[in-house]
This record gives sequence, C-alpha cells and structure tokens, in this order.
Amino acid sequence: MTVAIDRATGKRHGDRAPRPGLGQRLKQGYQKHWYAYAMTAPVAVVIGVLVLYPLVYGVYLTLTDANSLNTARTIGVNHIDATYKFIGLHNYADILWGDTAYDRFWSHFIWTIVWTALCVALHYCIGLGLALLLNQKLRGRVLYRLILVLPWAVPTFVTVFGWRFMLADGGVINSALDALHLPSPSWLEDTFWQRFAAIMVNTWCGVPFMMVSLLGGLQSIDASLYEAAEMDGASAWQRFRYVTLPGLRSVSSTVVLLGIIWTFNQFAVIFLLFGNTAPDAQILVTWAYYLGFGQQPRDFAQSAAYGILLLAILIVFTSFYRRWLNRNDQQLAI
Repeated sequence: MTVAIDRATGKRHGDRAPRPGLGQRLKQGYQKHWYAYAMTAPVAVVIGVLVLYPLVYGVYLTLTDANSLNTARTIGVNHIDATYKFIGLHNYADILWGDTAYDRFWSHFIWTIVWTALCVALHYCIGLGLALLLNQKLRGRVLYRLILVLPWAVPTFVTVFGWRFMLADGGVINSALDALHLPSPSWLEDTFWQRFAAIMVNTWCGVPFMMVSLLGGLQSIDASLYEAAEMDGASAWQRFRYVTLPGLRSVSSTVVLLGIIWTFNQFAVIFLLFGNTAPDAQILVTWAYYLGFGQQPRDFAQSAAYGILLLAILIVFTSFYRRWLNRNDQQLAI
C-alpha cells in the first residue's frame, strides 16, 4: 500500500483523521446549529417542567410510603415536615401480588383491557362505515359531515354531562323505554349497565375522530384501482377487501394505535359519568386518581405506582404493536 506524505505538514494522505472528543463535537454542533437550539430551548424547558420533572418525582414517590398524613404540609402558620420513608419496590409488589391485588389491580386491569378493546373496535367499525358512506356522492354530504363531527367538536365534559342527565332514572332514555313498555336499566347504579353506558358514551365521543381520519385515507386511494377491479369483475366486497382495506393500512394502523392509547387512559368519560360512585366500572387511570385524591388518607405512593405501571404497559404494547406492523409490512413486500 502506497501512502503519500505531505512534506509541508508531515501528514500522510490516506490516514483517517482522529475523531474529536465529546466536548469538541458538542462545541462544533452548537456553533453550527445554535439557531435551532435557541428555537427549541423554550419547548425543551416546558417539556422538562411539565413532563420530565413530574415523571421523575412520580417514580421517586413510588419508592416511598408517601400519603396525605406523612408528607410535608402547612396548617395555618404551622409547617409540618415530611416523615415518609423509602421502602423500595414494596408498592409494586403489593399492587401486583399483595393479598388484595385482584380487587385493587387485576380486576381493574381486566376491565380496562375489555373497555379498550370494545371501544376501539366500535370506533373503528362505526367510523369506517360512516367514512365509506360519506365518501359516496350524496346530496348534502357536507351537512352530514358537519353533523357527524359535532360530538367531537363539543367539549367532552358537556357531552358526558348531557349523557349523564339522559341516563338518570328520570332521564329521557328511561322515560322513552317506559313509554314503550320496555325495562329501564339502572344505567348509573348497576355494574353491568354502568360499564355498558361507559362504552356507549365513549363510542359516541370517539367515532367522529376515527371517521374523519379514515375518510381522509379513503380519499387518498387512487380511483383507478377501483375501476380496474370493477373491470375485472370484482364484487363490492372484493373491492372493499382487496382495494379499500390495503389502501387504508397506514392510516388504520396509526389511528388504531392512537385510539388504544387514548382509550386506555380515558379519564374524563368514566370520572364525569360516575365520579367515585362506581368502583367496579373504574379503569386503571380513574382508580389511580381515586387512590391519590378520592379517599382519606390519600395514598400518593400507590397512586404514582399505578401511573408508572400504566406507562410501562403502554410502552410494552406500543413496541410489540409496531414490531407486528413492521413484520407484516415486510411479509407483504416479499
């Protein structure tokens, strides 16, 4: 191998230049991209204050026995110092394997999974059906879109309170059932009907988003594919199966993932519909709120542990979901 030597500098051409150190690379990066760092710094500070600090502090609380009786507080002019202590992973062990683990965690976990699966399935199926309908050339299609988007545009608490009034014993729904001589369920008292009502209200709130997203996906599918399928003699079901569904694959995977995350953490519908009066209808996120703020003494450590467990469950699910999608995409590409 021939190596050329620069007589002026003594350096050999062909040698790899030594890699600069970390401090030098950071300095060079700052000098080159200082404007980008300056523009993103406020966002990074806000995220750090509103997200990272509470998350780190929440993880710390899960390793203690903190509650409303042993945390620092001020009563009048008297300041009481914190007396809670470090207990390691005891909170997680108690939640997952303690004597009352099923009643306090696993029963709510199972209901949360059922709630999420049913709600997202209804969101997608009803949203897809409405999107297919609105994608047709109908008279007054713009008006229909506006009406169907209204449940999404109205604030969630207004929608849920409206449903709560209608589902009450003397509400519109039970009055109509009585007029038809049909049994009127105890929507807000019986466990089964509480869960049924929660799924119904959440479906009402979540379908418009799914419909709008899938409608955008339908409009991006090339119309020539339908024309070619129709010329080949494909039926309506075959066109839907082999053209529409594959064309919606990327949109569907995204909105289903978002729907699962939002529904799994859906606090507003359950809390505004029942408050703390329906313990068997509480999902994990509302149960964590109850432990931290809805009982005395308020158990901050256990509530924070529930939050960390929720985060871990969603991270694990999201990673497996994305791997499953990528594997299927690779199989389709072969």
